[in-house]
Amino acid sequence: VSDPTLKRFFVLHFIFPFIALCIVFIHIFFLHLQGSTNPLGYDTALKIPFYPNLLSLDIKGFNNVLVLFLAQSLFGILPLSHPDNAIIVDRYATPLHIVPEWYFLPFYAMLKTIPNKTAGLLVMIASLQLLFLLAEQRNITTLIQFKLAFGAREYSVPTIWFICSFYALLWIGCQLPQ
Repeated sequence: VSDPTLKRFFVLHFIFPFIALCIVFIHIFFLHLQGSTNPLGYDTALKIPFYPNLLSLDIKGFNNVLVLFLAQSLFGILPLSHPDNAIIVDRYATPLHIVPEWYFLPFYAMLKTIPNKTAGLLVMIASLQLLFLLAEQRNITTLIQFKLAFGAREYSVPTIWFICSFYALLWIGCQLPQ
């Protein structure tokens, strides 16, 4: 990776948050223009006006997110970070055990267990497609109800398999390479 490539990545990392912020503002504008509880656009007297009720709720939610962001960026609160991230960098010695963040561990386990790089990438893409298919499984499969401590929730067999395999791959991703 050369210097121009790094500069392009830095520029993209600087511009993408502003693009995301613009998309959020456009989303909020169009959401409140029509209303989220009025998807058909019927004109009725039962609407809740955007100003002042919904605007104050949006500002309150934005302030909550801003407080969390400032706490993270100013005080460095990293409760889910790996302890190896606190080790002082030594550019001449590679750490023996490098692991990604916890949410990437299942994909890391897929890459570790499959020796071919292309096949590992295809398996990762297939797992993400399976995750998107699980959103549509309510139309495809029959649901089985499980009674949980928090009440009755509907889970299907493919969803339970996906959750179990996710946790199994999470555990495999944490293990040292053999």
